[in-house]
Amino acid sequence: MPRLSEVIAALDALWPPASAEDWDAVGTVCGDPDQEVSRVLFAVDPVQEIVDEAVKLDADLLVTHHPLYLRGTTTVAASNFKGRVVHTLIKSDIALHVAHTNADRADPGVSDALAGALDLRVVRPLVPDPDDADGRRGLGRVCELDHPLTVREFAARAAERLPATAQGIRVAGDPEALVRTVAVSGGSGDSLFADVRAAGVDAFLTADLRHHPASEARAHSPLALLDAAHWATEWPWCELAAAQLDEISDRHGWDLRVHVSKTVTDPWNSHSPSPGAPN
Repeated sequence: MPRLSEVIAALDALWPPASAEDWDAVGTVCGDPDQEVSRVLFAVDPVQEIVDEAVKLDADLLVTHHPLYLRGTTTVAASNFKGRVVHTLIKSDIALHVAHTNADRADPGVSDALAGALDLRVVRPLVPDPDDADGRRGLGRVCELDHPLTVREFAARAAERLPATAQGIRVAGDPEALVRTVAVSGGSGDSLFADVRAAGVDAFLTADLRHHPASEARAHSPLALLDAAHWATEWPWCELAAAQLDEISDRHGWDLRVHVSKTVTDPWNSHSPSPGAPN
C-alpha cells in the first residue's frame, strides 16, 4: 500500500497547489504523511455527514473540493462543527486533502467534468490560464452541443443529467431560443459574465447567480442563463477525480479502493413553487 505522502504527491501533480487562487486554502488539512492508504473517498464538502461516511467506509483519506478552513482559524476545539470534523478525522486516522481552485483550473478540471455530464464538447477554457502554452487550463469551459437544443430542452437535459437537488435548474431567457454553444463553470460563476459575453455563446450554465449580475447580463444580450445548485455543478468532478486516481493506482500497483460519496450536501433540501409561477 502507498503512504499518504505518495498519494498526495500524485494528487498534487493532477491539481498543482501553486495554480490555486491566492485567497484559497488547498492541500492537506490533517494526516500523517507516513500512514498507509488503502481506501479513498471523494466528496464536495468536508462536513460531518461526509466525515461520518468516511469513518463507516473505513477510508484512510478523504479528498474534498471545498476547503474546511478557507479563512483560517485559531482553534480546532470540538465545541464547533469544524473542530468536530477535525477531531473525528484524527481519531479515525483519516487524512483530509483539499483541491479547490487548483482543480477548477486543471486540465481536466471541474468544468470539464460538468461539460461531460451534460454531453458537451469542450472547445477551450472560458478564461485561459496565461501560464499554459497549450491553452487547455483555466476557469470555465466554452462548449458546443452535439446538435442544437432550445433553452427549454437544454435546461431539461441539465436537470436530468446533474444530481437532483431541491433547486433544480433556474432559467433566464427565451425558452424557445436555440442553443448551439454554451459556457459552463462549476460553482459560483457570476464573476465571469464579461468573459461569457466575450465568448459569444448562446447560454451560460453555472451556479449561485445573484439578482443584479444576472439582471445586468440579461440587459446586455439575449444570453440564456441556467442556474444550477452549487453542489450539483461540482459533484461530477468527484467522479472524474476518482477515475484519475484509479488510473494512477493501477499504474503504480497500489490497489487503492476509490469511492465517490453520493450524499447530497447541498444546503437546500426542499422547494415550494409559487402558485401560478412559470414552469
